[in-house]
Amino acid sequence: MNLNRLAYFAAVVDAGSFTRAAERLGITKAVVSQQVARLERDVGTTLLIRTTRRVHPTEAGRTFHARCLQVLQ
Repeated sequence: MNLNRLAYFAAVVDAGSFTRAAERLGITKAVVSQQVARLERDVGTTLLIRTTRRVHPTEAGRTFHARCLQVLQ
Protein backbone atom coordinates (compact mmCIF):
# COMPACT_ATOMS: atom_id res chain seq x y z
CA MET A 1 0.00 0.00 0.00
CA ASN A 2 1.30 3.43 -0.97
CA LEU A 3 1.97 5.53 2.15
CA ASN A 4 1.57 8.78 0.21
CA ARG A 5 -1.96 7.78 -0.71
CA LEU A 6 -2.72 7.10 2.95
CA ALA A 7 -1.33 10.51 3.90
CA TYR A 8 -3.33 12.26 1.17
CA PHE A 9 -6.53 10.50 2.23
CA ALA A 10 -5.95 11.41 5.89
CA ALA A 11 -5.28 15.02 4.92
CA VAL A 12 -8.53 15.21 2.93
CA VAL A 13 -10.55 13.84 5.83
CA ASP A 14 -8.86 16.19 8.30
CA ALA A 15 -9.24 19.24 6.04
CA GLY A 16 -12.75 18.42 4.84
CA SER A 17 -11.88 19.21 1.23
CA PHE A 18 -9.47 18.28 -1.52
CA THR A 19 -8.52 21.92 -2.05
CA ARG A 20 -7.57 22.58 1.59
CA ALA A 21 -5.73 19.26 1.81
CA ALA A 22 -3.73 20.08 -1.33
CA GLU A 23 -2.85 23.52 0.04
CA ARG A 24 -1.66 22.00 3.33
CA LEU A 25 0.37 19.35 1.51
CA GLY A 26 1.82 21.80 -1.01
CA ILE A 27 0.64 19.83 -4.04
CA THR A 28 -2.13 20.24 -6.60
CA LYS A 29 -5.73 19.34 -5.97
CA ALA A 30 -5.63 17.08 -9.04
CA VAL A 31 -2.82 14.97 -7.58
CA VAL A 32 -4.66 14.56 -4.28
CA SER A 33 -7.89 13.64 -6.05
CA GLN A 34 -6.21 11.11 -8.35
CA GLN A 35 -4.28 9.45 -5.54
CA VAL A 36 -7.34 9.17 -3.28
CA ALA A 37 -9.32 7.68 -6.19
CA ARG A 38 -6.54 5.12 -6.70
CA LEU A 39 -6.56 4.31 -2.99
CA GLU A 40 -10.32 3.71 -3.13
CA ARG A 41 -9.79 1.44 -6.13
CA ASP A 42 -7.00 -0.43 -4.30
CA VAL A 43 -9.09 -1.06 -1.19
CA GLY A 44 -12.19 -1.80 -3.24
CA THR A 45 -14.62 0.56 -1.53
CA THR A 46 -15.74 4.17 -1.49
CA LEU A 47 -14.01 6.01 1.35
CA LEU A 48 -15.35 9.51 0.76
CA ILE A 49 -18.68 11.10 -0.03
CA ARG A 50 -17.99 14.04 -2.31
CA THR A 51 -20.30 17.05 -2.53
CA THR A 52 -19.70 20.35 -4.28
CA ARG A 53 -18.55 22.00 -1.05
CA ARG A 54 -17.37 19.31 1.34
CA VAL A 55 -15.94 15.84 1.56
CA HIS A 56 -17.17 13.45 4.24
CA PRO A 57 -15.84 9.98 5.02
CA THR A 58 -18.16 7.02 4.62
CA GLU A 59 -18.44 4.61 7.53
CA ALA A 60 -15.67 2.55 5.94
CA GLY A 61 -13.74 5.78 5.40
CA ARG A 62 -13.91 6.68 9.10
CA THR A 63 -12.57 3.26 10.07
CA PHE A 64 -9.89 3.44 7.39
CA HIS A 65 -8.92 6.97 8.48
CA ALA A 66 -8.31 5.79 12.05
CA ARG A 67 -6.08 3.00 10.77
CA CYS A 68 -4.25 5.38 8.44
CA LEU A 69 -3.40 7.63 11.35
CA GLN A 70 -1.95 4.67 13.24
CA VAL A 71 0.15 3.61 10.26
CA LEU A 72 1.37 7.14 9.56
CA GLN A 73 2.54 7.79 13.13
